[in-house]
Amino acid sequence: MSHSNGFRALDRQECLRLLTKVPIGRIVYTRQALPAVLPVNFSLDTDSSVLLRTSAGSDLVRAIDGVVVAFEADDFDAATRSGWSVVVTGRATVVTDPAEHERLSWAGPRSWVVTGDGVFVRIEAEMVTGRDITGTRGAD
Repeated sequence: MSHSNGFRALDRQECLRLLTKVPIGRIVYTRQALPAVLPVNFSLDTDSSVLLRTSAGSDLVRAIDGVVVAFEADDFDAATRSGWSVVVTGRATVVTDPAEHERLSWAGPRSWVVTGDGVFVRIEAEMVTGRDITGTRGAD
């Protein structure tokens, strides 16, 4: 873990541990050839992949199924100028296996919006990076 410009790089295990501490992250993907960012609630699966739950007919599902995306979550304290950020990069796929969908219905993330056609999207944790900063109150 190196120190550079006040930031400390986090190893994969520390990144995954931190992801379990926050309920909201942001998915970064391409929409109509332009970058798009969408806040989403999520959870981690037992294989460390990021799980989202959304409507089967959503624009998000159409844009990300089968493509590489980034997912970012963070936590910051403005008063102490400290916090962390983690990015997971990997292929997103809609979970189509009925048994896996049933398992995730119990163990996966709960959608904040009620949908009758909910699907799970899995983002493989192919690359996991993160950094933290420990600031000082009142520093310039």
